[in-house]
Amino acid sequence: MPGVSARGLSHEARRQLAVNLTRVVTLYRSILDAYIIEFFTDNLWGTLPCSWQEALDGLNPPQLATLLLGMPGEGEVARYRSVWPLTLLALKSTAYALAFTRTPGFQTPSEFLENPSQSSRLTAPFRKHVRPKKQHEIRRLGELVKKLSDLTGCTQVVDVGSGQGHLSRFMSLGLGLMVKSIEGDQRLVERAQRLDQELLQALQKEEKRNPQVVHTGPRHCPHHVVRWVDPTALCEELLLPLENSPQSEARLLLTGLHACGDLSVALLRHFCRPEVAALASVGCCYMKLSDPGGYPLSQWVAGLPGRELPYRLREGACHALEEYAERLQKAGPGLRTHCYRAALETVIRRARPELRRPGVQGIPRVHELKIEEYVQRGLQRVGLDPHLPLNLAALRAHQAQENRVVAFFSLALLLAPLVETLILLDRLLYLQEQGFHAELLPIFSPELSPRNLVLVATKRPLGETFSVLETEDS
Repeated sequence: MPGVSARGLSHEARRQLAVNLTRVVTLYRSILDAYIIEFFTDNLWGTLPCSWQEALDGLNPPQLATLLLGMPGEGEVARYRSVWPLTLLALKSTAYALAFTRTPGFQTPSEFLENPSQSSRLTAPFRKHVRPKKQHEIRRLGELVKKLSDLTGCTQVVDVGSGQGHLSRFMSLGLGLMVKSIEGDQRLVERAQRLDQELLQALQKEEKRNPQVVHTGPRHCPHHVVRWVDPTALCEELLLPLENSPQSEARLLLTGLHACGDLSVALLRHFCRPEVAALASVGCCYMKLSDPGGYPLSQWVAGLPGRELPYRLREGACHALEEYAERLQKAGPGLRTHCYRAALETVIRRARPELRRPGVQGIPRVHELKIEEYVQRGLQRVGLDPHLPLNLAALRAHQAQENRVVAFFSLALLLAPLVETLILLDRLLYLQEQGFHAELLPIFSPELSPRNLVLVATKRPLGETFSVLETEDS
């Protein structure tokens, strides 16, 4: 998907981009703030301009992927069956123009061409227990952290929210970095320590089998700490150097791979401490940000009209645009789930008007069910009588509007990257207001990892050497 690159934007240009984003989000807030499960109860289709309804009505899922989301299938050419209204074209162009680009700036053969489950860029010991998505993420972020550490002279990396320690293990045992891993869940830390020892033994066996492969220097496992990081307070443990690194000489690099909600904000605030020289943070779960406290952070965005991002907007910003476009191109029966759930909501409201948007635990194999079967199972899951009399004619009429439901959801998904851009832009501006240097880079393949923008910050400008971080290792 095309977009704007944060790299190279002046401070004033970033501030103007924030102004433009808040204006656009305000203009289309009714789409962004809508819940697709209320498509029928709130007549969401009727909230669109009539000219938009005419343009979108009847488009099948592959046409929506190509014409609206701008993601055609391989070899496909976009062909409009009618003249779209200028307002709809303007929305599409604006969504493309103002969102941060999510396409990495390098071209490299896929690391999963030979085997979709094994990255060809990681050796077997580092792939064990690690899913393909995570293999890609730990390799890409780990290599960037290593380069950033070298450029800034850092002596220690602190991996915050380290989970089972996959990134920490790769950085320490694979790249030779001194790593402290901080995780609040004792069970995850214990598993991480077991995996550390398992990997260390595997590497030692590999060296014995291949003595010609010489490993220079001792291997250091990550140093694990069980600690919850309070986003509103300073975590001294996070800033303490390892035992073999004197306090006066410690230069820390903070990182977090998909640090959830306020944890990403905590990383930014700890970066302001003098012990910290660099930051490489990939955020996620924007709906879990505290309000206020997690957004806005910068004085500039805090002063803009239309800056408010309620829960629904932040939750929508976490959806996977590229993945949904691929689903549209395949036009599989799984796309009907939103339509079925919206139809179920109408039945729930009639039975219990005060019950709104209740959680419905996953109903298996939705695409194989008739709509009335789905509704009956859904009623049971929310504690209502599954044998309530159903208006089958009304349910069939809802099912006939499946493509409209998909079209409205696609509209919201087209706009969602603007919300993510505003949240991340606010973080860039916050760091710049503190006198620091910050950039955003698309680091992961968006098809593999939707939240693929890494915020890189340093205390001093890197200048042209920053381009080293954007290149892919051979």
